[in-house]
Order: sequence, then C-alpha cells, then structure tokens
Amino acid sequence: MSSTAIHTETENRILVGILTGSPNDLPKVVKVRDTLDELGIRSEIIVASAHRTPDKVLAYLDRAHAEGVQVLIGCAGVAAHLAGVIAGHTRLPVIGLPLGNGPLSGLDSLLSTVQMPPGVPVATVAIDGARNAAVMAARILALKYPAIDQALEQMAKRERQRYDLTADEALAALATKPCC
Repeated sequence: MSSTAIHTETENRILVGILTGSPNDLPKVVKVRDTLDELGIRSEIIVASAHRTPDKVLAYLDRAHAEGVQVLIGCAGVAAHLAGVIAGHTRLPVIGLPLGNGPLSGLDSLLSTVQMPPGVPVATVAIDGARNAAVMAARILALKYPAIDQALEQMAKRERQRYDLTADEALAALATKPCC
C-alpha cells in the first residue's frame, strides 16, 4: 500500500500525537515519527511537560480532540508522568514511551509509566522502545483503516526477509549502507 493511498484514506489528517516532556528527548522521540512515516501515518511531535508546562499539555489535548487525532503517545524520562497525565484527560488510547535517561537508566520512567490506577490505562512499551510505540499506534489505527493494516503487513514482510538472510548476506547488506 502506498503512502499516498494511506493519506487519502485518512484524509491527510494527523492521526497520532506524540508528546515529549523535554526538548532533550527529541533525538529518541523522532524515531517514533520516523516509523509512523514509514507506515504512511501522519503524526506531530509536541514538546510539553506534565510538570513544567501542564497547561500546554491540556491545550494540546483539546486541539488534538478537535482535529481528530486518534492515538496519543507520551514520551518522558525520569519521573515520566506525561503519559499518565494525558490518560487522565482523554478517552483516546495512550501509549507510554519511557525514556532511558536519568540516574536509573529508565527504570524509574518505566515504573512511573506502567503503574497507573484502575480506569486510567497507559499501554506501555519498553524503555526507549520508540519503534514499538509507533507500531502499537499503527495497530490501533489498523482496526479502522485497512490501508494501515496493509502497511503493517508489508513492514512485517520486510523485517522477516531481513532475518531470512544468511550471515554473509546480512553483512554484505550492511556494507552497502552509507555510514553516518
């Protein structure tokens, strides 16, 4: 399925809102957007902190609802309350991406993201699991958009083919990729 077909089916709307608590986290967070782009899913990244700019988080959630965003991803390190704050203010699916920064290398982020009270769920991926956060968002969207389901199928096929290579073939493929 081409990216154009997916964009036509989804009316060229932003379907995934990616919020991150700090501009310092952007190098990790852009990997979510890159994977969504690979699947032909429009997204946007917003820097808004649950602690430093809570009004900005809530204003974005209001805008996201009004504009038809369908899945939210909260990315945060250390205290990592962003995904929980998002989940407390929306009925949309929320995916938490704990980031591996800070003194505990992300364990604190993981626990802060996954330990939510009953009725305020956050689907949580692994520490620094940007690709899985994007794929989970795509799987949720695929329930409504067949083109996204087809894009996920093609991605899985490409990944299986990559693992079907012999070691020599894989090394040769790596050698042909540009470095840096």
